[in-house]
Amino acid sequence: MRPVIPYVTAALLFGIGVYGVLRRRNAVLLLMSVELMLNAVNLILVTADTTVRAALPHTGQVFALFVIVIAAAEVGVGLAIVLQLYRLRASVAVDEVPLERIDA
Repeated sequence: MRPVIPYVTAALLFGIGVYGVLRRRNAVLLLMSVELMLNAVNLILVTADTTVRAALPHTGQVFALFVIVIAAAEVGVGLAIVLQLYRLRASVAVDEVPLERIDA
């Protein structure tokens, strides 16, 4: 198998994800961009596992499974934060989130 096509596809996916993280103002689209970057990493791990047979078989697939589990947890926590932000501010724009601490 020629690993060039999956590596180029993963680089393209990762680049689109980085662009989305840097340019998007919506928190939901920001989370989607992070998921795109994690999927690109999964593609690289599985491709490396199929092309390079190391001493430990199926290590890339196991690491990809860990990345999928971490991505699922990240989506759960991220969406909970976005929902709470929407309840408090009535907007999910990342620019409008105050970063300083407000003493009430």
